[in-house]
Amino acid sequence: MALSFLDWSIIVAYIAFSMGVGIFFYKRAAGSTSEYFMAGRTLPWWVVGTSMVATTFAADTPLAVTEFVRGPGIWQNWFWWNQLLAGLLGVFLFSRLWRRAEVLTDNELIEIRYSGKPAAGLRLFKVGFFAIMYNFIVMGWVINAMASIAAVMLDVDKWAAVWICVVIAVIYSLLSGFWGVVITDLVQFVIAMFGSIALAIIAVNYAGGMDVILEKLRSFTGEHATIEANIQQVTSQIAVATDSLRSVELSASLEGLKQQLSQTPIVHENTLSFIPPIPEAGFFTIAFWESPFSQFLVYMTILWWSMYNTDGGGYIIQRMGSARDERHALAATLWYQTAHYALRVWPWIVVALASIVMFTDLSAHELGTKAAYPLVMKELLGSGMRGLLVVSFLAAFMSTIDTHLNWAASYLINDVYKRFFKPESAFANHDTAQRHYVVISKIATVVLMIVAAYIAMQMQSIEKAWKFMAAMGAGIGLVIILRWFWWRINAWSEITALSASLVMAIIFEIVAYFQTIGTGLEYELFGPDPVFFGITMKFHLKLLIIVPVSIISWVTVTFLTKPESEETLVNFYQRVQPGGWWAPIQSKVTHTLQPVSKGFLGNWVAGVAMIWGLTFAIGHMVFGNWGIGIGLFILALAGFAWMWKFTISKITV
Repeated sequence: MALSFLDWSIIVAYIAFSMGVGIFFYKRAAGSTSEYFMAGRTLPWWVVGTSMVATTFAADTPLAVTEFVRGPGIWQNWFWWNQLLAGLLGVFLFSRLWRRAEVLTDNELIEIRYSGKPAAGLRLFKVGFFAIMYNFIVMGWVINAMASIAAVMLDVDKWAAVWICVVIAVIYSLLSGFWGVVITDLVQFVIAMFGSIALAIIAVNYAGGMDVILEKLRSFTGEHATIEANIQQVTSQIAVATDSLRSVELSASLEGLKQQLSQTPIVHENTLSFIPPIPEAGFFTIAFWESPFSQFLVYMTILWWSMYNTDGGGYIIQRMGSARDERHALAATLWYQTAHYALRVWPWIVVALASIVMFTDLSAHELGTKAAYPLVMKELLGSGMRGLLVVSFLAAFMSTIDTHLNWAASYLINDVYKRFFKPESAFANHDTAQRHYVVISKIATVVLMIVAAYIAMQMQSIEKAWKFMAAMGAGIGLVIILRWFWWRINAWSEITALSASLVMAIIFEIVAYFQTIGTGLEYELFGPDPVFFGITMKFHLKLLIIVPVSIISWVTVTFLTKPESEETLVNFYQRVQPGGWWAPIQSKVTHTLQPVSKGFLGNWVAGVAMIWGLTFAIGHMVFGNWGIGIGLFILALAGFAWMWKFTISKITV
């Protein structure tokens, strides 16, 4: 895809803006770790919330959604849609609690909630788990996705263009710290949203309208499977044919069927479905648990509360803490959840559906089905729009990379270097210490980026990388929630939950490795699933093992070990005053803050109604189902009205 002078002008202007932001905030960010990692805790809700949205709007996200839609179907997005249920815990519980805690990193809370060597060890363990392992995998798949986009759109070497992007992102992250991250996030969000919506409109018009796309997709349903069955039948007939003339006729028929198959999109009954159909197979059969509906069932009942980011997740927590007060933190997180689930996804889904009509079979493409999204861009966009869409992906890429670099560096400095190697007491004064920590943070940022680039080169499937990360952190979610609301949780509870999930996920990957090379095939990281007793252990089936093992492990360890000291528990409860099961401690604390647990259930239900209502209102309207869409939109408004009347308007700070 050749870029015009106008395209390059748009790209250069965006890069110049990003660098200008870095230079503008250089002095302010260099003053202290609070400024470099938290923007001085002065940000309003709309800046914080938009930054949350932008940083989760990575270059890989449209590609992953495209893989979902072109593969299992629209319903597969429940892999992340289900996380709204946990996200609303972040809105009504954890956004306020994290702002009250006033920690620089979420890991810092560990030595406030727990005490002694187990707490220090857990803090160090989670740095390795999140700042190193988690961050490298996330940045790796984001870089990999951007490389795929650059290769398709610009017809350049897969990595050359990305390294330019990486260098730019690192430079302005080094210059401005978190200030640069959040300010550029505002612009990046607007550009990325405009670009994705514009591409969706162009793709739909090119295909003749949404009605035409849906009609074609429905006509293709089952056709691919029918042709495959005919191919198998003709192949069997060739194997037993004795007449040479008949063999020639059958061979010609087979070639015709193969040609027809290559021109027929892979569309099935679940492609357009928001929720997969319930299978006829019984609940206790293998067929049921291998069905799409079983995946949906596991996502909705287990995945959302068992994950490592149930209390918000590291970089979201970083933004919660940067809000100017807890009301701004709540409003920011609610805006983020709304935009994240309801506003962003449908342009990507629409482009993915159009791509099925435009590009029938991408199995032979070097990048596979994830190439569909950039191929649509390459095929349809003209001068100016090409540059704008390149910038939208560049913006999405940079917003994610700079966030993870800044967040990971905050862990390494605040939770390792400052805590274990060079505490502030080693310096002559506070200002000298803070400037030193900022310098070390910049060095850590560069090292993190180099390692992440190497990881990216080893990664093939974005979707499978997502699922490995989810499996690796499954089982920890319940501990993460209960440590705020139940006094009995201790450091060993959290250590055990994390360790059990991590070990189980790695065991599955090791088994898959040996099974793959044992059959003479080449192993790809996060590629094949292991097979136990003839059953392929797909992601949702892994969860059914990992989560119970983790919970049984940490509950057992909790009651076999002593609770935290009364002094530690009293200090923690006094600081955040969450409410919940703290009977032995509450009488020893002076209550000065509203318990966040008050009225939570009503708000949580209202939040679900608002955000999923809006999400599927938009989806039904896109598909022309206006009656259902309007009804769901009214439901969304009712949910917001409830939250405003009973909670948001009453928060005092």
